[in-house]
Parts: sequence; structure tokens; C-alpha cells
Amino acid sequence: MPHALAVDDDPNFLNALAELIEGQGFTAKTATTLRDARDQLMHQQPDIALIDLRLPDGSGMDLLRELEKLGDTQVIVITGHADVDSAVEALRVGASDYLTKPLDIARLKEILAGVAQGELSMPDTTAPVEEAREHKRLGLLLGASPEMFDVYEQMSRVAPTDATVFFVGESGTGKDLASQTLHMLSRRKDAPFLPLNCGAITPTLIESELFGHERGSFTGANKRHKGYFERAHGGTLFLDEITEMPFELQVKLLRVLETGSLVRIGGDQAVEVDVRVIAATNRDPHEAVREGKMREDLLYRLSVFPISMPPLRERGEDIDLLADYFLGELNEAGEEEKTLGDDAREVFHDHHWPGNVRELKNVMHRAWIMADEEIVPTCLPSRMRDGAAEHQRLTLKVGTSIADSEKRLILATLESLGGDKKKTAKTLGVSLKTLYNRLNSYEEEGEKITETDQEKAGEN
Repeated sequence: MPHALAVDDDPNFLNALAELIEGQGFTAKTATTLRDARDQLMHQQPDIALIDLRLPDGSGMDLLRELEKLGDTQVIVITGHADVDSAVEALRVGASDYLTKPLDIARLKEILAGVAQGELSMPDTTAPVEEAREHKRLGLLLGASPEMFDVYEQMSRVAPTDATVFFVGESGTGKDLASQTLHMLSRRKDAPFLPLNCGAITPTLIESELFGHERGSFTGANKRHKGYFERAHGGTLFLDEITEMPFELQVKLLRVLETGSLVRIGGDQAVEVDVRVIAATNRDPHEAVREGKMREDLLYRLSVFPISMPPLRERGEDIDLLADYFLGELNEAGEEEKTLGDDAREVFHDHHWPGNVRELKNVMHRAWIMADEEIVPTCLPSRMRDGAAEHQRLTLKVGTSIADSEKRLILATLESLGGDKKKTAKTLGVSLKTLYNRLNSYEEEGEKITETDQEKAGEN
């Protein structure tokens, strides 16, 4: 008979939990302190341990680390909302899953059944990351930068659990692809994955779309309609742009998340739903709370496991990796063999990418259409070329004389601005007369000075 150890500082909760565990075919021991729990471990190693993080004589995290050394015990962390950060750390240390109070009884029974049948094993959270290192991608996400590997590690840790995940990041950073990847890595991968953009549905329809409605509940409701929660039963629901959800609807969403049941519009019967929720936003959710756009209690409920998606400008060589990937897709679809030139790559690296990966994909598509055989800077949008000129770098060797440094800076700036002397003087913060004097002296030294088309035309 499998054995369980339950550790919690609330005796009433602990007794009820032990009774439930024994009802699932386990022997159960309880402990209200770390000391009691360690005494129990000396007598018998449990097949599963359910541990509260806040104990009178220390943290349940210490017990988790000790159980990790034993190897075969599955650890489920039990926590209140106030302990979310610690619960997240517990997952990273090696907990199999965690449950928030009040407990999801159905989920707990499912976990216990898996242990009793020998089907619940410690999730291999390193395999997805190692595979990502080899293939430079995780699921639908492409990238090999340290910033993305940090995201991969967090996702691989939380994917096997039922924890709610909250992706935060700028538009175009791949929050939708990350949510799909998380679903693909989870135990729910064979069940539905449904995305809903909370900002794309009118406020009058979103409640019906989420929770469904009964026939006759309002004008036009000709038949019963199952909402996203019911249709995603057993799977994952992705709520994109969650901060755009109408404020008055957020309390209903919170109730469904906490109770696991809903009532359709016009109905009076509770409908049980088993759904993992993944949320996302492109704005600071705490700022949304301060502005009255989002309920603070909903934010805490959704932010069980927050993951920040890095902007493209902070991902270094991922720019080349993504550009080559999108170019390969375009070449394959168009049966072409176009290439991305080094000069164009330099413009890519100088660009700020406010639209992130989505912008890069669109820029590559435009450039591919404009290019003959090689994508060059003229194939790119003018805003990118102008920005690259403004941010062009000049490298100087240590020990270069001030006079030579000044000369190289002036000539490089003049060239980057297409020979426009007025703009060059303004950019460098010198008078036009001073610039002309410098350029005349450089010409006497044999330098070829960049000229604008207008200046060339004036000479002819």
C-alpha cells in the first residue's frame, strides 16, 4: 500500500487531508512541524509528500531539499496565494506540482491515483532545455540566446504542473507561441488548446464567449452556447491581453478560477470545468491595477508563475537566427534561393525592433519581395536605413591621436548622412564654417569627401 506524508501547521486542515488521502488507498502520517516531519521520514520514506511551505519552525522548502536527496518521493507543495514566490521556487528546486488553498480536490485525487498506479514520476525538466540547446528552439519558440534559455528553463519547470502561468512582454515577443508551447509540453497536450484575445471581443459578448449562455437568455440566443471554458475542458485556455478584459467581468473570471465551476448566462446550474489558464499582457499588469484596469486579486491569482518574454533587441544573435529562419521559409514557399547580405544584417542589428519578432518577420517578407538575389539595405524600409545611419558605430583603436580620431569621426558622420554637410555639422555640434575648414584640410591630405547629389549636380 502506498504511503503518504502530509505536513501542515493547521491541525484541522491536516486531519481532513489525511482522511482524503487514506480514502484513496494510502496509509498516511501527518506532521505539523519540520521536526515532526523529519521524525516521520526516519521511520518510513513516503511515496508522496504534501508539504505546506510555512511551518512554525522553518520553511517547507528545507524539507523539500531533503526529500530531493532521497530520490523516489513525489513532492506536492501546498500553499496560499501569499506564498506564490516560494511555490515557484519549489518547482524550480524539484517539486512535482503544487496546489493552492482551498485545494482542488479533483486534481489532488488525480495526483494520488497516479502515484498509487506508479504513473506519476518526477518530470524530466532538463530534457526539453537540453533538446533546445541542440536545436536552438523549444516547441514553437526559436532562439539560442541566454535570455531565451532562461525562458525555456522556466517553461520546462512549470509545464508538467497545473500552475497558472502569466506571460508578460512587449507586443510581438511571442507570448502566443510560448503559451502553445507550454500546452504542448504539459500533460494536457492531447486536450484542446483555445486562445481568446480579451481585447478583440466587444464587452457585451465576452461574457458569453467565456462562460456560455442558455437558450433564450437574451435576444438572439436561439440555442445553448458552450463558452471557451467548457470547450477547453481538460485542456488549456489562453487569455491574451487579459488587462483589456472588462473590469466587471474579472470578478466572475476570478470565481471560476477559484471554484473550478461556472454558471452559463441565463442558467442556474453550476458546470464543473477542468481548465489550465495561461494569461498574457503587453503592458505592466501592476500599472493596470493602479489605473483601475485590472483587479489586484485577479492579478495575484493569475501570477502564480510569471514569465517575462525578452524583447528582440536584448536577444543578440537571435536576430540572425530568426532572420535566416524566416528567409528559409520564404525561399521554400517561393522556390527561390535568395540570401541576406552582410550590409542588411548590419542594419538589422542596429535596428531597435519596437515590434519585436513579429516586426522582423514582416520586414523579412517585404525585403524578400524587393530583392532579386540578395537582400541589401535598399530592400529594407527607409525607417530602418535611416535609423541604422543614426546609430552607426565607429571603432577607434586605443592610442589613436585626437586629430585622427576627429578626422575619422567627421568623415564617418558625413558618409552616414549621405554627404549632407549642414546635417553633419548640426549632428557634430560644430558650425558649418568649421566643418568646411576641416574638410578642406582633409582634401589637401588626399581624402575623398562624400558629396550630396545636389552638390555633384552643381559642379556639372
